[in-house]
Amino acid sequence: MGKGPGLYSDIGKKARDLLYKDYQSDHKFVLTTYTSTGVALTSSGTKKGELFLADVAAQLKNKNITTDIKVDTNSKLFTTITVDEPTPGLKTIFSFIVPDQRSGKVELQYLHDYAGISTSIGLTATPIVNFSGVAGNNVVSLGTDIAFDTATGNITKCNAGLSFSNADLITSLTVNDKGDSLTASYYHSVSPLTNTAVGAELTRSFSSNENTLTIGTQYELDPFTTVKARLNSYGKASALIQHELRLKSLVTISGEVDTRAFEKSAKIGLALALKP
Repeated sequence: MGKGPGLYSDIGKKARDLLYKDYQSDHKFVLTTYTSTGVALTSSGTKKGELFLADVAAQLKNKNITTDIKVDTNSKLFTTITVDEPTPGLKTIFSFIVPDQRSGKVELQYLHDYAGISTSIGLTATPIVNFSGVAGNNVVSLGTDIAFDTATGNITKCNAGLSFSNADLITSLTVNDKGDSLTASYYHSVSPLTNTAVGAELTRSFSSNENTLTIGTQYELDPFTTVKARLNSYGKASALIQHELRLKSLVTISGEVDTRAFEKSAKIGLALALKP
């Protein structure tokens, strides 16, 4: 674990990654190559039912400046420029989408041993301002995430979170949607040797009076193969197997069945990510 509390987005991240990361029901292909000058070129395609989505991205690193450029099937150009540590602990991120003139945004992130702050502002006459901050250490942290629309004068987002961590256990509690939902998560590393972990997430929606519980686990069959499984309170059971073909080249097969309606077809997803 790091020395500081991290950013607000890190609260509950371990449990979310265990329960949701790499699960999919689409067919996805990603190919990354590197030029002699160090530019990384990535082409990806995803088939969602009858719809096919594709994009081409390039990443260029020059000292502490990283530039990411991506073009998708809708001819939108996504650009992100990241300046890492112009001063210790500080990161500056500038992003925009062409032709969306309201998409420009500047974000500042600052990490300290006892705090993590992220603030962003849209590059428009009446921007949306977002601020998130976490205070604490690598054991206990408390944070908030707020967004303010200067055009209307309304607070569009107001969340708060609390996290507790020790050597193998991480628990978190977040209040989201301006107090309308409450989420508690749990992550336990059972065996670091086999990367075995269990986790759970319980979400309570006060407006709909609904509770959603998701539990999951992962296990490393060998240094190159990991299996994961999860089940939620709606009866949806999912599993995946991920194999590393070579360094950072992954093939992932995942599936989902509705245990309350076995007559429905199972959803199968395949993801192939290749790097030289």
